[in-house]
Amino acid sequence: MRLVYTFARDGIPFVRVGILTGGGDCPGLNAVIRAVVRRAQSSSMEVLGIRNGFRGLIEGDVEPLTSFSVTGILPKGGTILGTSRAGPLCGPGGNESRSARGRG
Repeated sequence: MRLVYTFARDGIPFVRVGILTGGGDCPGLNAVIRAVVRRAQSSSMEVLGIRNGFRGLIEGDVEPLTSFSVTGILPKGGTILGTSRAGPLCGPGGNESRSARGRG
């Protein structure tokens, strides 16, 4: 995990954390997302949810996550952020384009 510090106008370090869920869903993923959001906010960090796995990272599909936005997510299945088959090295076409090139 890499923390990137940006400084607010008053010179106090500000930390922004991104959550990305890639691959398949697993039980308890929403509970982990909620726990990360709550812990980070208790430490004055901003949390960003990257929607739809690496595809969302490539396309810039990012939303702020707050205590309010993660309220009531425990009984929901899957992940509130979504996933995709796109990998970090595959590009926007995901694994499908990788298979087409004969590498998958």
